[in-house]
Amino acid sequence: ATKRVLPSQRLARARATAKRCKPSLRPPWRLARPALARVPREPLARPRRGRARAPRRRLPRPRRCLRICTTPLARAATYGGNHARYLLDLDANASTTFNFCGGMMFGVSLSPRLREHLEEVAAAGEADPRQPVVYGKEVRRMSMRPEGHDLDARADNARLFHGREVRQAENAAGGGGMLIHLSFAGEPGDDAEGWTREEMEEYSGWLSDRQRRWRDGALLESEGFETFGARFGAKAFTLHHKFYLHVDAGNNFWLSAEDGCEGVATPPAPPPRDFGAGARSPFAIFGK
Repeated sequence: ATKRVLPSQRLARARATAKRCKPSLRPPWRLARPALARVPREPLARPRRGRARAPRRRLPRPRRCLRICTTPLARAATYGGNHARYLLDLDANASTTFNFCGGMMFGVSLSPRLREHLEEVAAAGEADPRQPVVYGKEVRRMSMRPEGHDLDARADNARLFHGREVRQAENAAGGGGMLIHLSFAGEPGDDAEGWTREEMEEYSGWLSDRQRRWRDGALLESEGFETFGARFGAKAFTLHHKFYLHVDAGNNFWLSAEDGCEGVATPPAPPPRDFGAGARSPFAIFGK
């Protein structure tokens, strides 16, 4: 006779089976999966013997310099101590501007002779002693430089630069006709666009602009800068200054004159939008 299994007995057997299957999380009637074959790993390639090369610093193209040259972190990461290359890229970008006196946007332009000199320095690298010096935030005026300050016209194309403040210049970045022209400092005649002998003798850049002589194109061309009108336009006039470079507490790049006037590298501001007086009147749509 067949033995009868009570429902309570079936429940007890099912519970016992569940307890035995819990550690492996699989029922006893399911076969175990075969173990996968282990693929041996290839040995790692040994590094090449020899002198390790330092990573090359990628320099921006002129059209990308506008964002990189005016952003402190990007400028430091891109150029490091190669300040000659930085000045060359500022000159190569036609949109480069320096914000002087809180809103006067000046473009920047290098003479061909100074550009040639900086190309040699930039190619020699950051360790070249001819690299332009960028002073720290504590040197807020030219007279505060640690090596001292002399009231004369001398410059060395590294710590001090010869330059001109050009007004009513044609095609100047910023749209205001204002431009800073830097030239090579040497003997008169070393740079065709450099300071003339008369500018060297009359220099007194530590005085205010009203106490100094402004020069127009006709006067400069008679003194030796024969291409001034062709370079900056027939209406341009200028005042020569000595300049130096420094940064502020935010590592922004400043171009500063001896008289204390200075500008920070800034992207050019967009032109103001002015749709006329009618655009400001709520009745303009009615023709009034």
